[in-house]
Amino acid sequence: MDMRSLLEKRLHEAAYTLSADQVDVFITMINELKKWNKKVNLTALDTDEEIIIKHIIDSLSLIHYVSAGESMLDVGSGAGFPSIPIKIVNPDIQITTVDAVQKKIMFQKHVSRLLGLQNISPLHCRVESMYDNYTGLFDVIVSRAFSRLDQFVSLVAPLVKKEGRLIAMKGPDAQREIVESRALLQELGFEICGCEGYQLPQNMGKRTLITLKPHK
Repeated sequence: MDMRSLLEKRLHEAAYTLSADQVDVFITMINELKKWNKKVNLTALDTDEEIIIKHIIDSLSLIHYVSAGESMLDVGSGAGFPSIPIKIVNPDIQITTVDAVQKKIMFQKHVSRLLGLQNISPLHCRVESMYDNYTGLFDVIVSRAFSRLDQFVSLVAPLVKKEGRLIAMKGPDAQREIVESRALLQELGFEICGCEGYQLPQNMGKRTLITLKPHK
C-alpha cells in the first residue's frame, strides 16, 4: 500500500477527517522525517505504518483538548510530536515547543518552514530556563512520554496560567503513575480532572491522556 492510501486508511480507522491538502502536508512531513532520520536519528520508528500510527495518530488524540486561539507548550517535544500534527490540523493554536536535544529542534524549525506553519516557536533549552520569560504564559502544557507525571507537573507548574491545564500523554502504566504521584500533585497544587484511555490502531499500544488543573 502506498503512503497516501495507508495514511488515509489509518486516519479513517481512527475517525479523523482531514482535507486532501492536510494529507499532502502530512505526507511531506513523513518523507522529511524519514530523510533526516537516516542522518541524525530523530526517532526509533522508521516504517510508514509506525510513524503514521505511533506519531501522527497518537498526536492527533489531543485535537479535542486544545482550542483555536489558545497557547500551548509542548515539553520534550522531540521531532515535533504532538505539536506539529496538532498545528497542521488546527493552525490557530499558538505553539511553543522545547527540547534539550538540538538536532530535534533543528528538524522542527526546518519542517515548520517547509510546511509553511505559522506561530510555532521551537526552543532549544531546558524547561527550567524558561521560568524568567514564560511564567504563567500558557493555556495548555502537554508532554508525550517525557517524564514521570509528578516530575512533569513539578517542572512546568510555573509556566501554566492559573486557569490553564496540563495534559500528560501516557502509556499503559498511567494508573500506577497516578496513584504514586497523587500526594506530590496535591503538594504542588494540582488535581487530576480527567483520565481518558484509548487504543492505537492495529493493536500498536494503549494510551492514556491525563488532564490536570491548578487548585482554585
